[in-house]
Amino acid sequence: MQFELTEEQRMVQEQARRFAEKEILPTVEQEERGHVFNRERLRQMGELGFFGCCIPEEYGGNGMGFVESVLMTEQIAKVSPSWRVPFNMQNIGPAITVNQFGTEEQKKAFIPGWVSGEKIGFFAITEPNAGSDVAGMRTTAKDMGDHWELNGQKMWISNAPVADVGLVYAYTDKEKKYKGMTCFIVDVANNPNIERRAIETKLGLHCSPTGELIFDGARIPKEAVLGQVGDGFKICMWMLNNTRLSCAAGALGVSGACLDLAVKYANERTQFGQPISSYQMIQAQIAEMAAEHEAAKWLVYHAAYLKDQGKPNQLQTSIAKFFASEAAVKAANEAMKIFGSYGFSTEYPIERYYRDAKSYQVVEGTSNVQKMIIAGITCGHQPNR
Repeated sequence: MQFELTEEQRMVQEQARRFAEKEILPTVEQEERGHVFNRERLRQMGELGFFGCCIPEEYGGNGMGFVESVLMTEQIAKVSPSWRVPFNMQNIGPAITVNQFGTEEQKKAFIPGWVSGEKIGFFAITEPNAGSDVAGMRTTAKDMGDHWELNGQKMWISNAPVADVGLVYAYTDKEKKYKGMTCFIVDVANNPNIERRAIETKLGLHCSPTGELIFDGARIPKEAVLGQVGDGFKICMWMLNNTRLSCAAGALGVSGACLDLAVKYANERTQFGQPISSYQMIQAQIAEMAAEHEAAKWLVYHAAYLKDQGKPNQLQTSIAKFFASEAAVKAANEAMKIFGSYGFSTEYPIERYYRDAKSYQVVEGTSNVQKMIIAGITCGHQPNR
């Protein structure tokens, strides 16, 4: 068994760390307060190859895999969980999915723009009444002969207010239930019958735009279908098994950041004449944070390794997503306690991590959904794909 990163992987990890500390950290608090999305930074990340993992070089890929993507995502999220989101919206979501299921024409037309950061990507699944129950969505696409007509509403879609082109899931035949769902590649920036509304009342992730997409008779080209008509649910589940790993890597970054901040503060803060890190209850908090962060790290790395090897990984991916998400929330909570009143202040980043961490228990399948997947595979009710 090999538990060490290669020299190339360490270089990728270090590059992402330097970028986060140089390009994001100096302005992150100001940008978060202003809900600023920096499109030029997205292009910078694209130029550095952050969005090229698992993509062939002819479409702009960099020859790297899931492990490298996880390493980069972790380092970016350690500074800004908001800027972790583009890894999913550009690469692990749309680009990899189109590379897997798309035609040659679709791959050439869309993947390079997502990989370079020139086109802002997204994927739209969630609706006002369809969250964990993906098959409960109501958005429809009607075959009009020479085009599709898209009607419905998507909610809580990352990048919706600023997106160019991405994936939209809709029913083409409700009678077939989940077998009647289809995936479409949709240009939302140049369609007059698609309305975009920003959601700015979020608890956290303020530099990651979120919003609604309203489709009112939107004309979609026939060639916009990804895969085959009726393959949407299969494609969606395949995609989510990848994007939730990226979320797990982001959660790993958050727990690592909270651990580092808590240790630094506990060593510097004195009470009763000595650093608070010398007190056993503080040590117990830090010990639990350290142990859970270390466990989460190897769960996430292992799931990424299995994906790169083409081995079954749904069980390991859901375990990593569940455990890393819970560890991130706990780490943020414990760090808040260690910081005391200062943790409650916006002058310190702990309150931001505390808010941002909660998203990982929700996105790409809630913690409860991950437990359902884990239990289902463990009990033999479904295979580990």
